[in-house]
Parts: sequence; C-alpha cells; structure tokens
Amino acid sequence: MTTQTNVAVSRRHPILRTLGIILAAFVFLIVLLIIFWRWDWFVPTINRRMTAALHRPATISHLHVRLGFVTTVTVDDLDIKQPEGFEKEKEDFASAKHITVSANVWRYITGHGIALPLIAVDTPRGDIVSRLDGQNNYSFSSGKDKSSSSSSGDLSSLPKIGEVRINDGDVRLALAKMKTDMRVLMHTTPPKGDDEGSIVIDLKGRYAQAPINGHIVGGSLLTLTNETRPYPIDGRLANGPTYVTLRGVVNDPLHFKGTNLDLHFAGPDMALLYALTAIPIPHTPAYNVIGKLNYTAARIRFDNFEGRMGSSDIGGNIAVDPRAKPINVDARLHSHRVDLADLGGFIGAKPGKDESKANTASNQILPDQKINVPKLNAVNAHLTYHGDHIENKKMPLDNIDTDIVIQDGAIDVKHLNFAVGNGTLAMAATLNPAKNEEFATKLRVDVSRLSIQRLMQSTGTFKGEGTLGGHITLTSTGNSVANLVANGDGGITLVVDHGGDVSALLPDLMGLKVGSAILSALGIPQRSDLQCFIADMPLRQGIIRTNSMLLQTSNTRTIGGGTINMRNDTLDYHVDTRSTGLNVLSFPGRVNISGPIKSPAIMPGAEIIGRAAATAALAVVFPPAVLLPTIQFGVGKGSVCEQALAEVNTRPASGIKPGATTGKGAPQVRAAPAPAATHHGKAKKGHVTNTSDAAKVHQAWERKLNKEH
Repeated sequence: MTTQTNVAVSRRHPILRTLGIILAAFVFLIVLLIIFWRWDWFVPTINRRMTAALHRPATISHLHVRLGFVTTVTVDDLDIKQPEGFEKEKEDFASAKHITVSANVWRYITGHGIALPLIAVDTPRGDIVSRLDGQNNYSFSSGKDKSSSSSSGDLSSLPKIGEVRINDGDVRLALAKMKTDMRVLMHTTPPKGDDEGSIVIDLKGRYAQAPINGHIVGGSLLTLTNETRPYPIDGRLANGPTYVTLRGVVNDPLHFKGTNLDLHFAGPDMALLYALTAIPIPHTPAYNVIGKLNYTAARIRFDNFEGRMGSSDIGGNIAVDPRAKPINVDARLHSHRVDLADLGGFIGAKPGKDESKANTASNQILPDQKINVPKLNAVNAHLTYHGDHIENKKMPLDNIDTDIVIQDGAIDVKHLNFAVGNGTLAMAATLNPAKNEEFATKLRVDVSRLSIQRLMQSTGTFKGEGTLGGHITLTSTGNSVANLVANGDGGITLVVDHGGDVSALLPDLMGLKVGSAILSALGIPQRSDLQCFIADMPLRQGIIRTNSMLLQTSNTRTIGGGTINMRNDTLDYHVDTRSTGLNVLSFPGRVNISGPIKSPAIMPGAEIIGRAAATAALAVVFPPAVLLPTIQFGVGKGSVCEQALAEVNTRPASGIKPGATTGKGAPQVRAAPAPAATHHGKAKKGHVTNTSDAAKVHQAWERKLNKEH
C-alpha cells in the first residue's frame, strides 16, 4: 500500500513542477510587461482610426495613460493635416503639443454619467478656411453621415467637466465670403480662491475687409454650462473705425435665459455695423450710442439705448429674431431734436455735411445712391421713428413721424409725415421688387396748408401769411430716387394762396442762387405781395411739362411754360411777365431759362431786348422820350387766380385735386395719405371778382373752397 502511494506521489511531482514553472514564467512575463509596457504600442492604431474618421492625415507621437479610479490620458504632438484640395495651405489644419483628459471611471461604472475633472490643451493651433465657391476644410462627414448628426441641446447629455485649461492658443480664420482673415488668440487663467478663472481672447487681422482688433475676457468655460451662475463678459472690439464695448453678465447662455449687458457702439457710419450685426442700416453721420443688450422670448433686444447721430439725438428699442429666415428686426426709434441732413442716407443721399459738399460739386439734384438689394433681402423689418423737433437750415419743420415695413425685399412706406405749424407734408409709397434689382414704385405726397411764413422762418426775410397745398404723384421703376424720377410718370399740382413778399419768398424757397436774378429779369418789383402761385405740371418719362404755371403779385402776372428734364437735371423754360396796371420804368416780357437746374442761364427774350434797344436809341435821338418803351398799360387784374385754380381742379397733373389743401378754413388732418388717389368732389367755376385787392381775392378763394365742401 505504501509502495503504491509513493509511486503516485512520484508521478505527480513532475506535473506540479511543470505547473510551477509555467506559473513562474507567467508572473515573470507580467512583471516584464509591466516593466517594459509602452502605451505607444497603440499609437499606429490610433493614427489609422483618426485618419479614417477625419478624412485627412492625423497623427500623435506618444500616448500616456495613468490608470486608476480617475484615469488620465495624455497625447503628445497631435497633428491633423489639411484635407484633400487644401494641401497648399501654409499651416496644418490643427495641432497641439499636449492634450490631457482625466476621466472618473468609477463614476461612470456606477451609472452616474461621464465626468471629466480636467481637460488641458497646450499650444493648440488651427487653420479654418472657407472659399468663395463654398468649399471648406472643416467639414468632416460625408453627405451620408450628416443625417445622423443630433441637434439635441440637452445639457444632461453633456459630460460634467471640472476644469478647462488652454495655453497659448492660436487659430486662424480665413472666410472668403465674409472677407475675413484674422487670428483668434486665447488662453485661460487659473482659479484663485473664489475666482474660478477666465478665458482671454484676442482678435487680430481683418474682418469684413476692415482691420479688427479685439480683447474679450469671459468667465471660466465651465460657467457656460452652469444654469444658476451668470457668465461674466467684458470685451472691446474695433472693426475698422467702428468701436464696440460689451460689459455685464449672461444668464445660462446655452439656453439664452437673459442678460444684463451694457452695449456701446460708436463710429462714423451706422452702415458699417452690417458686418457685425447682419442688419442693413442706411448711411448715417458719426454716431455714439449706449444701451442694454437683453434676451426676451428668444429675441435679442437692444433696449432703451440713447446717444447722438450727427447733430441729432437718437434713442429707442430694437428687437432682432435671429432664428427667422431672413432675420426679423423691429425698431422703434425717436429723437427729441433732429437735423434732417442726418437722415439723408435713408433716401439714398449722403448724410450730414457731406451732402452739401457733394451737391456743390455736382449738378445732380436728387440722391442717386442705389438700394442694396442683397442687404435688403437679408432682413424683414418694421421701423417706426418720431422726431419731436426738426432743425434744418433750408426748411425748418416741426416734427417727423414715419412707419416703414420691409418684407421679402419690398418696401412699404406706410407714412412719412412732417408737421409744419397747422399743416402737414405727408408721403406714402410702395416699392415692390422688379427685374434687374429695380423696384416698381408708387408714391404720393400730400401737401396740406403749409404755412409759407413757417417754411421761410430760417431766412428772416419773409413777412406775410399764405399757405402751400397740393399733391405730387409718381409711378416708376428704378433703384434710386434719381432714376425713379428720371423714369417716372405722374405730376405736380401745387397752389400758394396769398404768399406775402414774393421777392423774399421765391429765391429762398426755390433754393437757387440765381433766384433774385430771375425776379429781376421778370420785372417783378421789390417787396411785391404774392396773391397766388399755381403750378400744374405733368411728369412723363422723366420730363416735367407745364399745364399751368401762374405767379400773380399785386403788380404783375407771370405765366410759365416749357420743360424740366429730370433725366439730366436740365431745364428749357420760359416765363412771360406783364404788368397788371400802368407801370413805368419796367421791361417785362419773356425770359428764357435754360441749362442745369442748379445754375441755369437767364436770357431775356426778343421783346425785352427790343424795348431795351428802343430805349437806348431814343436816349440818343430824343432823351425825354427814353421812358416811352418802358411804359406798360397793363393786362387787367381780373380773376386769373380763380380761373387757373378751377382749371387745375378740373384736370390736375398729379391726378388729385388740390381741393382745400390751402387756406385756413377746414381743420387740419395729419393722418398718412392713402396710396390710392382721392379727391374732394367735382370742381365748380370760381366766383369772378373785379378787384385787385389781395384780401378780397383771398375771400373769393375761401368762398370757392367752401362751395366744394
């Protein structure tokens, strides 16, 4: 029995010894593996998979892993090359000396989600390029992959991050469509005590073709995901001559729950803000405004802003819905004191003092700045603006009130009203897109009881009463104020009732340096009282012709005829003046006015030349007879004003009867005019008076208007 047992033990001994050797070898191999283990063995595999996933060569040089409940992974010398088609770029698409990520493995295993206590990036570099043809180097997925991208913004799916460190970051942005090539330099500052640290961003280069220089300090990147802690921002940005500062906090920025930010804009022209805001704004003079930037119902709002624009103050509220396509803008603006010259950009003129300089150097009398159709199509907007008091050297008005809607590239000027004493200058217009980036336009201007004395207040030379009334209409296709008129059809019907001192009125109201010379050539004596002025002039294809043009003073009667060419801003006009009674020492007759509208040539007609020649001859032959050619016996004073007004009311060139737009009788209406033409009833023959007294002419006019109503 004992012998058998010994035999069995001796047989098992080699097996145990063999197992011991194997176990020892295994332990030895593990020790060797631990001693000689290199995580770099996985680098080729990682490089292959990154290259396949990013569709461009991508490599790392070393991989370091420190295992534990919190495992730390570090990669060295990350380098991602440019994709196919961008190989000629001077820089790689992305690189970094080191990237370190710590992950709480135990938290993940126990089902509490992903936690990353640390993300650190050392010396990151980037080169983001987008070309004019739409190609870019930052699209990683193919068309098939795009459908799988998630649009979820749920913060619960994001990992919990403890700290983010960025050291010496430098990213180039070259975006051809935005005409931008700039560098974004960034780094983070470490937490100190209660300070959680910050991210610092500097911008250098060119943005929208203009130099850009910015410095922005934000709170810790972790605060961006903190729903309860406001995220601080303090930044300044200079884009060309435009200067912007932003200071305050954003509440839960990933969900846009609100802000408390002071926003300051300053620059030479608000039109330059388009590059920063994507909102098209007409040209303006220099401005400086500050207000509150807020989020309200997913809208970005610039609330209670105030400041200066040229010589005017400006304030109000602007709301932008960036989610709408195109973006939607609602602007409610106001001014307490406004200079009309500052608003020139809104009608295509150069704003402020530049406009007067431009007018001096050019014969162009209407603004020719074209409407920027791409910018107009980039926004749907509703603009209301009210100016409490208007200051303008040429024509001081009382206030301005306007309501404009831009929708799908169409412009609807619901009203643009100016108050002048008890009168109004009211405009309504629609501009609908047509071919060749032009606009099919309908315009109506209603002039109602504008006080001539109020209009002439700035000159200090006019005394008297009287009102201006009538209508202007235009139907045209074009892309600027100038070519709309040059291509247009419509008419002008204007009436001045008992306008005071004509020698002070017309030179200033016409805005012509040669105004006084015209009056002198017409033979109108100084300080003549204007009894009436009627202009009824149709516009056909940019040419203004004359149905009726009458200017009657207490001494003379002037009839006009001819054309005004708005295609080239010239005129070919003549006026005939006759004395209404016996007049000595006068050469009235026909005067020809031609050439540029701004500076026309004034030439006397044959009758005036003949009278002057006869006077010269008689002065030589028989000096006492020198007065004979200057004597006029008059054409009679009569009721020409009422007759001309009756004709204008029958067939007005503007298509709208002047009706009761002058005088003091009816109460003033300040509502915006309707686009469609309306009138006050059929015209009746005026009452005939045989007196030349201005007051009686005025009374006859009032009786006529009362009959029409």
